[in-house]
Amino acid sequence: EVQLVESGGGLVQAGGSLRLSCAASGFTFDDWTVGWFRQAPGKERELVAAYTSNGAIKYADSEEGRFTISSDNADLTVYLQMNSLEPEDTAIYYCNAKVSRGLESEALKYDYWGQGTQVTVSS
Repeated sequence: EVQLVESGGGLVQAGGSLRLSCAASGFTFDDWTVGWFRQAPGKERELVAAYTSNGAIKYADSEEGRFTISSDNADLTVYLQMNSLEPEDTAIYYCNAKVSRGLESEALKYDYWGQGTQVTVSS
């Protein structure tokens, strides 16, 4: 059974940093993609960044330069380092995974979803 567990969310002041982790278990595929998505109240879920098993990366335009996605492939843990956080970054952050390589921006293109971790940025 595939499970994705997010951690690292919390409350931080504007300008601060957080590092989110997505730990995948039961995920034994050679080709995969993990995407970090976020959903703020009243808004649609949107891609923040995605990472494939061969190291390809995609960022949303608004996050490039502030956020960095990386992976410890041996453990299949994918990290999202978030710097210079703004109140507009407040959302639930979800880790999604799919069993193919492809930097999809649509959450529905992913096969597995985590439960999410809350990120709150105060002004």
